[in-house]
Amino acid sequence: MTILIFLAAFCAAAVVFGFNEERDENFDESKVVPYTLPDPLICGDGTPVTTPELWHRKRRGEILDLFATQMYGVMPECDRSKLRWETRRVNPAALGGKAVFKEVRVWFDAPNPYPKIDILICIPRNTEMPVPAFLGLNFNGNHTVSDDPWISPPDNDEGNHVRGKDPQRQRGTMKHRWPIEMIIDRGYALITGYYEDIDPDFDDKRQNGVHPLFAPFETEVPEPSRAATFTAWGWGLSRILDCLEEMPEIDAERVALLGHSRLGKTALWTGANDTRFAMVISNDSGCGGAALSRRSFGETPKLLVTVRPHWFCPCFTRYAEDPREIPFDQHELIALIAPRPVYIASADDDLPADPKGEYLAAWNADPVYRLLGTDGIGGAPDVPPETDVPVGATIRYHRRSGKHDLTSYDWEQYISFADMYMKR
Repeated sequence: MTILIFLAAFCAAAVVFGFNEERDENFDESKVVPYTLPDPLICGDGTPVTTPELWHRKRRGEILDLFATQMYGVMPECDRSKLRWETRRVNPAALGGKAVFKEVRVWFDAPNPYPKIDILICIPRNTEMPVPAFLGLNFNGNHTVSDDPWISPPDNDEGNHVRGKDPQRQRGTMKHRWPIEMIIDRGYALITGYYEDIDPDFDDKRQNGVHPLFAPFETEVPEPSRAATFTAWGWGLSRILDCLEEMPEIDAERVALLGHSRLGKTALWTGANDTRFAMVISNDSGCGGAALSRRSFGETPKLLVTVRPHWFCPCFTRYAEDPREIPFDQHELIALIAPRPVYIASADDDLPADPKGEYLAAWNADPVYRLLGTDGIGGAPDVPPETDVPVGATIRYHRRSGKHDLTSYDWEQYISFADMYMKR
């Protein structure tokens, strides 16, 4: 009986996480089918884009609409009158006196208590205010980004995956991904919140999290193109930025949006929609993020829409069998961030995220960046660089040694990149 119960549980996990003998993944470069990328500088009617004015007036909107209606879902508007935030706790001498830690609660639908998100704000002391900042969501709760016992764990709400877990056993378990002291020492604030506070990361048919708030704005959006989970997370990140605009310690015009893995996909899509973010950083985002879909290397669109259908709007499933039929590709998502600085990063041992495909997407976004007056990828060649050798300029890229993770090496590059564009 015990064996039968184990097998049943394993089969259930196989359905949820995609563990099967025929996962739709490809780790053989020789099996990449030849493909042609769409030209981001050719309008839908065939008109060449030769001026920044035409890009902003016409072509950018065309590409953004394709990603919205065919992949991520349309980004809803926000009723700002229902957005509220409140500082709930302050530690004025965190990190041995180097920093001020604040816990801020943001309500998306005030006066209703849910949905809401608790954000941790780490601000350097003895620094001229307001300060530039990095904003990124975390996977397991704010208490995991540091072993400081002052930081509160998330509420055990229905729907989030930390429910029922012992917060003390988790405290500080992800601190290697969030080198707060390094960030503070370089003069930046760090803002983070638990991603499932915005929308639970499972297929709930858009019933939980912030999704119900979108109904008034989606009456004219076809059901297959309504906001999926990446869009919900992105909507929440923009609401956090709304609140940061009201905080005197943070320079909301100098906020870099950072995301790792699925949250790297989220960062790119959010940065494409919300041009207030001064910089966008995608760490190991892979398929559906920075990696080219047409390569079908590593994790593929077919795998993701099968295993994580809630991440994408239903329209995207039509392209699962042959990604070459998608009327856009991820280099155009990166191009939507232009002319703002963007950093794409990969890892040597992270083949599911297709490091080569991520680099090629960055490289193929270069023409748009150059049209808009930047130095783009800085003349880097169309082949990925050596390991641990960052390349590029306004578009920057590195492939780090190691596995799928967010490391101190990555942060060192991101902070130095921010120094070039966000320090005054």
